[in-house]
Amino acid sequence: MQERRKVQRHRTFKAGTIMFNRAGGFDCRVRNLSPVGACLEVASQIGIPDEFVLVVEVDHVKAPCHVVWRTAMRLGVEFDTQLQSDFAQADAHSAQ
Repeated sequence: MQERRKVQRHRTFKAGTIMFNRAGGFDCRVRNLSPVGACLEVASQIGIPDEFVLVVEVDHVKAPCHVVWRTAMRLGVEFDTQLQSDFAQADAHSAQ
């Protein structure tokens, strides 16, 4: 399989929330992360829209994003704006 990502992602295992309305969202696990996107693991794809805000409380991140691909329990997202470089560098160090 050919790698098509523009920026290398770093493995991680962080709790996240998929937010798409004011009432709440879905819990997820951030499996890998880069300044331009992430891979999220979910219990089910049912009800998850194509556009949402990914919240990673531990890193104080709220990133608007859209879905690029989906499988039964994972989805790849691209951030609508690039994450701050200091966040991406901190994540790279925590993955080592």
